[in-house]
Amino acid sequence: MLAGAFRIGGSQRKKKEIEMKKLLKVIMQGEPFAVQSQKAESGQVMKCNIVLQELGGKYEDTYVAAMLGQLASCKFYTGELVYAVLRFQTREYNGQMFQDILAVELVKINA
Repeated sequence: MLAGAFRIGGSQRKKKEIEMKKLLKVIMQGEPFAVQSQKAESGQVMKCNIVLQELGGKYEDTYVAAMLGQLASCKFYTGELVYAVLRFQTREYNGQMFQDILAVELVKINA
């Protein structure tokens, strides 16, 4: 279920993106807050972090993802099932590796 694309830009930056589409359980969600963004017209975008876990047991893989924009204003509750599209991004900059997980889409599943 993984689909990825590899992009290289500039001599000092390498970027790799992979998307994962999966049913996950909400563990917790933080409060939304404003962050600066050069891409937003107002110069700010809302951001919120959410903790999601794969289904199965309490030791399944867990992901902490950022929700941006309108998605950050959506409220999810502990234990809810969601269909999640997560984008995993890794980038190398000046010899160091950085990883981000972005929630691209979250849809509540009524069980």
